[in-house]
Amino acid sequence: MSQHVLLNSIDHKDLKVITTRSAALGDNLWFSLTFPQEFRSVQAHYPIFFHKDTATGQFYSVALFGFQQNDNVFLSDQGWSASYVPLTVRRQPFLIGQQTVLEDGVERQQRVIHVDLDHPRVSESEGEALFLPYGGNTPLLDEVGEILEVIHHGLQDGQRFVDALIEYQLLESFTLDIELDNGQKKSDDRFLHHQRRNLSRFVCRRISKATSTRLLASYLYDISLTKQCTRLT
Repeated sequence: MSQHVLLNSIDHKDLKVITTRSAALGDNLWFSLTFPQEFRSVQAHYPIFFHKDTATGQFYSVALFGFQQNDNVFLSDQGWSASYVPLTVRRQPFLIGQQTVLEDGVERQQRVIHVDLDHPRVSESEGEALFLPYGGNTPLLDEVGEILEVIHHGLQDGQRFVDALIEYQLLESFTLDIELDNGQKKSDDRFLHHQRRNLSRFVCRRISKATSTRLLASYLYDISLTKQCTRLT
């Protein structure tokens, strides 16, 4: 169960967050959402594929950590072995909320920070504080706010990125076959990747139409989305 509430310095003045990495703290994930702004950092450690949400039909870009639920090969008793942890993992136990505020008589939506009080990272006895003893945010909470803001805009851009891949027929299904060091073989056909043979044609068409610079830049990354599969073995 989750208990999402609006974070505030009165009700949660003694709240702390455990920042170490372990399965008990919810890090035994086999993939997480990612987006073009962090592709360069993510692909240095993890393969990036695309996954279809069967409930909504939406496609998302994901960083792959393992081969099945609760399987994260980057996680051990010593913590998370890769130097970069994707932002959608780092943001736990926080999430983006919406709050209606009144400015000059006009209502508008404002993004705020929510926290899941039932998340195993949340504590009042151990971890890093969120608020200073006499008020104000700690550096950790400021960092959380920055991470959530990047995720908010990143997922919006990521959806446009995926929509473009679909529009130009740049996504295709494939079967991921990997043999582990112990000889065990793994096969998975639930993911998609981009078609390299159509990528250059797409870029030329986008340039000729002088469309979104940020989206175009995502395609110009010198990046192999699947080359890090060897890191999973």
